[in-house]
Amino acid sequence: MKLIRYEYEGVIRDGKLIDGFVYPQEEGPTFPLSLEEVILQNPINPTKIIMVGLNYAKHAEEMGFIDQRPKEPIIFIKPNSALLNNGEKIILPPQSNQVEFEGELGVVISQKCKNVKKEDAKDVILGYFVANDVTARDLQPKTGQWTACKAFDTFLPVGSWIETELDLTSAVITTRLNGEIRQQSPVSLMLFSVEELIEYISSIMTLMPGDVIVTGSPVGVGKFDEGDVIEVSISGLGSLINTAQKAH
Repeated sequence: MKLIRYEYEGVIRDGKLIDGFVYPQEEGPTFPLSLEEVILQNPINPTKIIMVGLNYAKHAEEMGFIDQRPKEPIIFIKPNSALLNNGEKIILPPQSNQVEFEGELGVVISQKCKNVKKEDAKDVILGYFVANDVTARDLQPKTGQWTACKAFDTFLPVGSWIETELDLTSAVITTRLNGEIRQQSPVSLMLFSVEELIEYISSIMTLMPGDVIVTGSPVGVGKFDEGDVIEVSISGLGSLINTAQKAH
């Protein structure tokens, strides 16, 4: 099932997308609406966004971490102000000359939870979405940590819906820059699985309903410039398409 948030007659509601038509989750119009009648919003509304770094071996290598695979997940936080709707503009900040795309799989938590064992992790997953962990790469070595280079407004575009069912054994992430494939990798190549990430992260912090974990990027990250079109797709989840624009 595809879970969405949409604007209709000036009100943002939670809904479901079924056979190309929009149905409200709760109160509101009970008749189906066409996609032309609504404005799709980003489907997530988290209390926190937990990002995972270096979770694919070949990506770790391209970042210079040769034979240095992390022994535990590397996590950091992105602010909610970085969220961007599908189709909106990624704003290139004047502080950076090297902004890069990172196509990733996102996971949404369904309930308040703490100390979840990986065997039980599927019980706390609401669904999955497409994400782009946009990064000002040239700022990364200046600070020694990742918040500044990844926290700019518009630096976390997300897909238009949460899919409640996804076969992670066959899902593939593909990122295109102006139509050319730059990243393509099975999700199954993650060093730490979704279940292992939930176990690790929930051992540190309480996860709340709607919180998200963005699970890391495969090899092939790259620079983009004003006017470029970045498309991230995951089989079973659809596509996320954004165009870059310089800050004015």
